[in-house]
Amino acid sequence: MKKHLLTFAILSSLSLAAAANQYQAGDMVVRGGVINVKPSSDKAGVYVEALGGETPLTVSVNDNSQPGLNFIYFYDNNWAVEVVAATPFTHDVKIHDMQGISEGIFGVDVDGVTLAEVTHLPPTVSALYYFDTESAVQPYVGVGVNYTVFFDEKFKSAPKSLGFNHINLDSSIGLSAQFGVDFQLDDNWHINASVRYIDIDTEANFKIGDVIKASSDISVDPMAYSVMLGYKF
Repeated sequence: MKKHLLTFAILSSLSLAAAANQYQAGDMVVRGGVINVKPSSDKAGVYVEALGGETPLTVSVNDNSQPGLNFIYFYDNNWAVEVVAATPFTHDVKIHDMQGISEGIFGVDVDGVTLAEVTHLPPTVSALYYFDTESAVQPYVGVGVNYTVFFDEKFKSAPKSLGFNHINLDSSIGLSAQFGVDFQLDDNWHINASVRYIDIDTEANFKIGDVIKASSDISVDPMAYSVMLGYKF
């Protein structure tokens, strides 16, 4: 009998702890941690006006990690709105030449060369839905809208010596989708992990020399992975 009473007491305390950790209307959460933005591995073609259009040249964008912040407001125990912010992400843009034509154009083989460096901010606002689990593990899904602005675009010194100049990337508006989970540590603190897809499409315009215009439609479309520590007010 005592064994059953002890088991009941433990289960009751766990249930009360889980209930205490459930989010409620009016709760506000602030998280801080690291966000890794990993662009799509697809390479974007390069359009060179003087060469009649598309070329065998392509470009790709590498990944980058930065400190990030989340701000969340709960309308009830299921629905919340989230704003994601981070310090600017900086990515290297590499050029690829699988057919070896670059030596004929530029006098040197530029396959695999880091062409340029671009910086961007991708603030995102999302609606989140938390599932009722009645436990300290609380998964959620979310959809939102992302606005990405690119700035401080610049060519590396080697491409600049070949005549690459005046690079500019257009801003992007796109949808995002995410899955995440909160691991409650106590009534206020939790650890969060999430994975997010962001639709980011931009056009990069630049010049080669003074008159040759070139461009590339880049589907950045990154996956963003984050691990954060959160506090509920």
